Amino acid sequence: MARVLTPRAEDFPRWYQDLIAKAQLADNGPVRGTMVIRPAGYSIWERMQAEMDNRIKIAGAENAYFPLFIPESYLKREAEHVEGFSPELAVVTHGGGKQLAEPVVVRPTSETVIGEFMAKWVDSYRDLPLLLNQWANVVRWELRPRIFLRTSEFLWQEGHTAHATEDDARSYARKILHEVYEDFMVGVLGIPVVVGRKTNRERFAGATSTYTLEGMMGDGKALQMGTSHELGQNFAKAFDISYSAASGGVEHAWTTSWGTSTRMLGGLIMSHGDDNGLRVPPRLAPIQAYVMVVKDGDGVTAAAHKLRDALRDAGVRVGLDDRVDTAFGRRAVDAELKGYPVRIEVGPRDLAAGNAVVARRFDGSKTPVPVADVVGRVLAVLEEDQQRLHDEALAFRESHTVEVSTLADAIAATATGWARVPWSAVGVEGEAQANGQGVTVRCLVRADGSVPDSQDEPDLVAILGRSY
Repeated sequence: MARVLTPRAEDFPRWYQDLIAKAQLADNGPVRGTMVIRPAGYSIWERMQAEMDNRIKIAGAENAYFPLFIPESYLKREAEHVEGFSPELAVVTHGGGKQLAEPVVVRPTSETVIGEFMAKWVDSYRDLPLLLNQWANVVRWELRPRIFLRTSEFLWQEGHTAHATEDDARSYARKILHEVYEDFMVGVLGIPVVVGRKTNRERFAGATSTYTLEGMMGDGKALQMGTSHELGQNFAKAFDISYSAASGGVEHAWTTSWGTSTRMLGGLIMSHGDDNGLRVPPRLAPIQAYVMVVKDGDGVTAAAHKLRDALRDAGVRVGLDDRVDTAFGRRAVDAELKGYPVRIEVGPRDLAAGNAVVARRFDGSKTPVPVADVVGRVLAVLEEDQQRLHDEALAFRESHTVEVSTLADAIAATATGWARVPWSAVGVEGEAQANGQGVTVRCLVRADGSVPDSQDEPDLVAILGRSY
């Protein structure tokens, strides 16, 4: 089994590409930088969408949809925004066989077009807050593509909100950060993210504050898993999102934007995958338990069907493999690659003894369990292994993060993981120096781990690392 994939320790990037191909998660698209997400990968994305969408709606936002094509002039209204995105833009100049009067940009993000419509829809303080989210595709031309991590087109959700006050906007940006993103990433993905503030150098183009969730991957590099931005009044002034205040005057709104994408699939692979394939956390898994007929025999297939139905009735997302015309070993390898959390193997010999075998993807262990106890055992294993995946990832992050006091030591430490260093020992000049060596300040946190309001607060800690 070890040679189905290139071992992680031998060549991590090759292992990642092997896993995506062998687990049938995705393929490269026909245009450089694009990807085809296969059913096995898309079903995981659908579970991510469902979990996230539920949390987004609980936070009060409503789903909408805005156009893929955006007039080029919209982006030019917010100077810092267009400057930040211009190298990545795909621009359409012809349509219907004719040159367009104005070029249109293929959506890289939607602050501008949503800002235009917020200005139309907001008239009074009674119209605020306006809380919107959309699930869409975006295009950012990518020179060094890697499936799920950096592709010219990817899928995401982007939230956009308008508020009457700066405090309300800040509170909502942080609500999304913690109650939607952090809750989902830690509780469902099982990835122990560090939540912090981006430096001014790293913040989103046009934002006043950017908050981030950083995950450590299996090679010690960082992956930005999601971001939430305070946009101040920059976009509100550029698009005249103004309202009649309760006091009688006219004021500009305060806006936010926030997003996560199919990049989380890459994070899932690199956080939890092993030399046998993907390991999908049970709370996320489209198939939590996979019932497999080892080989046909008296009553075996019927028993497998009965177990499948009992698990489904208990609320487990369950799959059934009764393809006895395909070698069991090959099917088991495929199930390992796809990362199903639990397999229930039903064969003539075990069934004759009144048992089925419960195989755990987390550690590869196999245990004969009386058929009558299988459902209870599976429910317990799913809960246990969700926690074990998180705890394993947390232990890895902690063992690959060092506390240092100088920039030089921090940069050296990023060869194998992350460094925590006083922000005062780095500063703006030190950050530029680190960037020159391929190292970034992933985020700033307070000493107690909370998220700072400004990079100028005293005693902040900088997390430095190499990243995807």
